[in-house]
Amino acid sequence: MSKKTKIISIVSALVVVLNLYIILHHNPLAVQSEEIVKKIIACIILNGIYILFLVLYEKIVVLPQELFQNRKLIWKLSKNDFKTRYAGSYLGIVWAFVQPVVTVVMYWFVFAVALPSRAVAVKGDITVPYILWLIAGIVPWFFFSESISNGTGALLEYNYLVKKVVFKISILPIIKIISALFVHIFFVLFSLILFTCYGFYPDLYTLQVFYYSLCMFVFVLGLSYITCSIVVFFRDLGQIISICLQVGIWATPILWNLNTLDEKWRIFFKLNPMNYIVEGYRMSLIDKVWFWENFYSTAYFWILTLCIFAVGALVFKRLKIHFADVL
Repeated sequence: MSKKTKIISIVSALVVVLNLYIILHHNPLAVQSEEIVKKIIACIILNGIYILFLVLYEKIVVLPQELFQNRKLIWKLSKNDFKTRYAGSYLGIVWAFVQPVVTVVMYWFVFAVALPSRAVAVKGDITVPYILWLIAGIVPWFFFSESISNGTGALLEYNYLVKKVVFKISILPIIKIISALFVHIFFVLFSLILFTCYGFYPDLYTLQVFYYSLCMFVFVLGLSYITCSIVVFFRDLGQIISICLQVGIWATPILWNLNTLDEKWRIFFKLNPMNYIVEGYRMSLIDKVWFWENFYSTAYFWILTLCIFAVGALVFKRLKIHFADVL
């Protein structure tokens, strides 16, 4: 059996399982007519993506294959990128960890000491200090913001590698994202210490932070392949992304609670994929809810993410032959 046949067989089996899960999933609290409509839409979208995958297989799969084949080089260059970012300074990579600590301490001082905010209600009568609720949402945003900014400029920063014929330039965006992931891991660990100081101790639910980090990693990777391909030809995209990030931190329920809005408005904000990530971190650290309990949100996020990754792979493959000429 060829590698292509194996991959298609695995994907086909996965699609069958997902279709069955969608059909058999039952939420007794939901309106059944709306539930049926959601199931039909989910199945149509899922199978539509599957058909596109079969049609565009050769163009889509080549990117993940290159990443897997060069995984050792990716890891080596990611560590090197992380170290060289602070090369020349006396403290070196220590600065990478000082910034998260200072940021968290600053938010703690402002919202817990100088301007003590009221607690945020979560499940039932349980409340949590606003500073913990804020940190649980802003930590993933910091990773997303840094990753998409660095990932977008990956080809511009490593333009000397782009011009090398034998170098696999497809690994450059993921190198920048893994480099940002090192700081994010430390950010999460420091946040857990702060949560522990307030009496919110790590448990099994906390492990979901790894799952939501993976979700965000795949999402921002697919997005970076689109943006890094376009920014080579349209340099203004970098500035546009910076503005979008400024708007995005307010369009995502990080500093404010989504539950304060009317139900008719919530749906628009839930379409934002970063809402799934931010709420996921809070469900892991505060609400103690498993990710599979939010079935449709999880299905929507992964369908959108895989679509973005597929588009990123196609755009990158289509434009990469022109990168060396433009750079």
